[in-house]
Amino acid sequence: MSIIAPVQVNSPPIRNAMTIDVEDYFQVSAFAPHISRDSWTNLPCRVERNIDCILALLSASQVKATFFTLGWIAERYPALVKRIVAEGHELASHGYGHLRASDQTPDEFREDVSSSKKILEDLGGQAVLGYRAPSFSIGTQNLWALDVLLNAGYHYSSSIYPIQHDHYGMPSAPRFSFYPNGQDGLLELPITTVRFMQKNFPAGGGGYFRLFPYQLSRWLLRRVNQQDKQSGIFYFHPWEVDPKQPRQENIGWKTRFRHYVNLDRTENRLKALTRDFQWDRMDRIFLPNT
Repeated sequence: MSIIAPVQVNSPPIRNAMTIDVEDYFQVSAFAPHISRDSWTNLPCRVERNIDCILALLSASQVKATFFTLGWIAERYPALVKRIVAEGHELASHGYGHLRASDQTPDEFREDVSSSKKILEDLGGQAVLGYRAPSFSIGTQNLWALDVLLNAGYHYSSSIYPIQHDHYGMPSAPRFSFYPNGQDGLLELPITTVRFMQKNFPAGGGGYFRLFPYQLSRWLLRRVNQQDKQSGIFYFHPWEVDPKQPRQENIGWKTRFRHYVNLDRTENRLKALTRDFQWDRMDRIFLPNT
């Protein structure tokens, strides 16, 4: 009697979401007390150069990503928006002028997210389904913002970060996709964290990706894929691949460290990240039937 061994079927590797928050160096929230909005138009912009670098990196790695783009940027650099779409990436909204959702009234927020959506859709020629609040500024005190987004035509948000942070965070929130306002509400897709010793630790990019050794960032994301069996959501900014950006004076040591640490290493780390994991757009991973 012959015994036929069962065929081993390997499940495909988990795809993670690669996301970019499209803003320039002078628009980051930490610089708001030092750089007035009135001065933005007079400052040297680096965003086109940096997006070109990112698009080349993604193309070489055959990675598609989601670009959460400011309406302010899109209005001034329409060709940038069209390049993002032409290369097969998802266009999503980061609001209009990088105002925190928590600093706006419901009416102000409605105008902000509606105007940015229209600008992006008119330029990109595709529906804008996703939104990310500047500085992850949706949390316990303003969950009403998710209903505003739903009524404005968005399908998902990636605006709640389930960590403890001095500027943002909702550590009580679920670590993976959920509906904060019920099944009929907006889908929330939190930035990735790892649960350890009853606490959530950041594992989805940003300044932590520049601060941590790459090997630690890789281990954290692998843990999410292998132990939690979940897709990770990773994010970074165009200015993080730009060590030659103009340096700001008269800022505190914490702000200086957070913004400038390891800028010269980010691009190579991103290249390694695209080699070590599978990546795709937010909509294809989390809204496959849309």
